[in-house]
Amino acid sequence: MRSQLGSRRRRLSPYRALIATAAFTVVGLLILTLRSVDPSTQLPITTSENVNAKPADTNLHSNHSDAQPLKTCATVEEMGEVFRSGFWEESCRVRKIIESHFAINGASRVRALPPEEFCRHGFVLGKASEAGFGNEMYKILTAGALSVMLNRSLIIGQSRGRFPFEDFISYSNLTFTLKEIKHLWRQNGCLTKYGRHLVIRIDDFQKPARTNVLCSNWRVWEQPIIWFQNTTDAVAAQFFLKNVHDDMRIAASNLFGKPDDLHHRPNVFGELMRLLIFPSENIQHAVNWALRSGADPDIALHMRMLMNRSIRAVQAAFSCIRKSVENLKLISKPRIILVSDNPSLVRDIAPDLNQFAEVLHFDFKHFKGNISGNSNFHTVDFRTKDWGTAPRWVAFVDFFLASRAKHAVISGAHRRVGTTFAQLVAALAAANNLEEERSSAGTNFTFLSSFQSNLLREGLKNQIGWGHVWNRFAGTLSCHNQSRQCARTPILPPAWWDGLWQSPIPRDVNRMEAYGIHLSGFGTFDDNQLHSFCSSRKKPVLTIPLI
Repeated sequence: MRSQLGSRRRRLSPYRALIATAAFTVVGLLILTLRSVDPSTQLPITTSENVNAKPADTNLHSNHSDAQPLKTCATVEEMGEVFRSGFWEESCRVRKIIESHFAINGASRVRALPPEEFCRHGFVLGKASEAGFGNEMYKILTAGALSVMLNRSLIIGQSRGRFPFEDFISYSNLTFTLKEIKHLWRQNGCLTKYGRHLVIRIDDFQKPARTNVLCSNWRVWEQPIIWFQNTTDAVAAQFFLKNVHDDMRIAASNLFGKPDDLHHRPNVFGELMRLLIFPSENIQHAVNWALRSGADPDIALHMRMLMNRSIRAVQAAFSCIRKSVENLKLISKPRIILVSDNPSLVRDIAPDLNQFAEVLHFDFKHFKGNISGNSNFHTVDFRTKDWGTAPRWVAFVDFFLASRAKHAVISGAHRRVGTTFAQLVAALAAANNLEEERSSAGTNFTFLSSFQSNLLREGLKNQIGWGHVWNRFAGTLSCHNQSRQCARTPILPPAWWDGLWQSPIPRDVNRMEAYGIHLSGFGTFDDNQLHSFCSSRKKPVLTIPLI
């Protein structure tokens, strides 16, 4: 009896093998079919079985003849290879668009418009509080991007007559305040002569049932002022890339590029920052003090540690720094600036870095200046774990100091890599180093993400939150059990899932349902379904009259 059963198993095993092979082939073909693969893209090939061996060496995978056809996931380094081609050309294009926009819609020109023309002019309001710097700055930058898309002037909102972070940031004279707009509205007789009320139309991005970000043509809105609320990351402004109206999609694509072309990502927010914000005089003094009157740093390392002192995170960051230094091929010791929400971590790792680099960091305890200002800007106790123990103003010194990096910004973390703070540091640094005439300095700047292996046991699954740069890659196409990674990172974080290795996590699939988007497991959705959703829903209009 046993011999018969054994014989039967031997006879059936080839058929089972054939069935398994066929099923595996179908799955592979299905994945490739659902993704529109750019034939110029060089895909490094690593199956999930050999991810543990070592991070992908992209130089070994440039030959397509080595490709294995059944790749079902990618490491972070492999995902980042699509950003290797850089951002220079697209960023130069966008810089010209932004500069031209503010030359036409900047405050000095608009103030001088004839009354009737001024009263027909439109504005976008960007208003921030003094909470987390990265999230709040994105509110202002999103308003700036929207002003470009809608061909309107930019207003930066004040609270009790003060700009957000006023003691630490100076704002460009290209923008208005709401107080000035009210004054000019009355002075030009917009209501008395032309019957035009000063009204703000509000749209709240974080309330999907009420936002018109996907379903309305904002370019035809008649209200003088538009306020797009709660835009705390790079995602909100890029939602217009999928708006159902051609006008809005074209305007968004002109600024942000096509969402499915991850090869060329313009540095939109960096270019806006370069034009709109500057360090205050006191902050600039502290930055110069930290630089010791020397040259700008070559590399900036930002470690978001949340009061943790993870050895693995530090080791991964060291590996990433060494990789970056080797690629630079500098003659002298590289200058590296260290920034962290945990000052003790900086003191711990500086001695090891000093073996091959000149290490800089802002030690606020030894700084003689006083930058606390008038804003009572102390660290709130319940925010200590999130923001660190240093006084809040130190973050602004760190920000403008790190954004002076000439060649690379590296983001490491205890938990989530590529926070809004790190994104904006990299974006401003890239904009500062962009040369409109192509040069090695402008084209070789890189933004890198450092991952320790324990963050990647389940791939990028835990990079949740739309404010984190790798969130759009966190789904099923991210390999599990990866070794430490040092990955090229987009200067402009993507807002959609159109790239080859992008896939959503279930949490984001559910969240997008509220916006009328039914995502597949690979991040695709039906345009017709979105049009149907927009046609059937009410279009809420929330306005506040001012005059």
